[in-house]
Amino acid sequence: MVLEIIKAIIFGIVEGITEWLPISSTGHLILVEQFIKFKEVSPEFWDMFQVVIQFGAILAVVVLYFKKIWPFTKDKEKAIKKTGVLSYFDKNIMNLWGKILVGCIPAAVIGLLFDDVFEALFYNPTCIAIALIVFGIAFIVIENWNKNRKTALKEKATDITYKDAIIIGIFQLLAAIFPGTSRSGATIIGGLLIGLSRPNAADFTFYLAIPTMLGASLLKLVKFGLAFTGIEIAVLLVGMIVSFLVSIFVIKFLLSYIKKHDFKPFGYYRIVLGILVLGYFFLVK
Repeated sequence: MVLEIIKAIIFGIVEGITEWLPISSTGHLILVEQFIKFKEVSPEFWDMFQVVIQFGAILAVVVLYFKKIWPFTKDKEKAIKKTGVLSYFDKNIMNLWGKILVGCIPAAVIGLLFDDVFEALFYNPTCIAIALIVFGIAFIVIENWNKNRKTALKEKATDITYKDAIIIGIFQLLAAIFPGTSRSGATIIGGLLIGLSRPNAADFTFYLAIPTMLGASLLKLVKFGLAFTGIEIAVLLVGMIVSFLVSIFVIKFLLSYIKKHDFKPFGYYRIVLGILVLGYFFLVK
């Protein structure tokens, strides 16, 4: 029991760090599980756990960004209309939520239809390593390209169009298909390509995570059912709580970091890790 809780803490730390840094949480969880395995839970529980543990990370975004995403207002100047039900809704935040939901459509539709297929085909160390390397290279190339861009960057959430949201959503779909891609990494790359500033791309990535990760978590819970053992409940709760606490610090770190630095160090990290993973599983295993 105690050992399983310690493992849950480790997975919670890994989730909290890697969910928001563009280095792939699912990929890291799968890789860590190769060395640290639960002994007192079912394989079906592990399949659910590595997704639902993200719920703690989602709550961290909600807490940190609450004022920016809470759609209700008492300020009539900010309201959609001066009177009636719409007078309680902030027009700018509701517009932002419209873009967030539009951005979720590609991953939601394709993910629901082919989730089991993607998992069977791509949830393995080789595919994870390749995705780590490919998107690591992409970060370096795009950041170098961005330095020579002449056009003004989109600095605010209100600068993002619905077309932009769909494009970023398509990049998010890549992460739903290929573990190791990184949901945050893919959406940030998409944002940078269409001219978002780094802070704006990161912010929209965090917003997009709320419905996307909540939907994925609920889908896994429904598939798993409510047949939890006592130890499984404890492991899941501990993992989510730890991922929530760690996520608070990691999100603050990332937002501070990207004000003065680019994403290339994460690209180099991904490439090195991908090569090490390939080497380990081809030479050692």
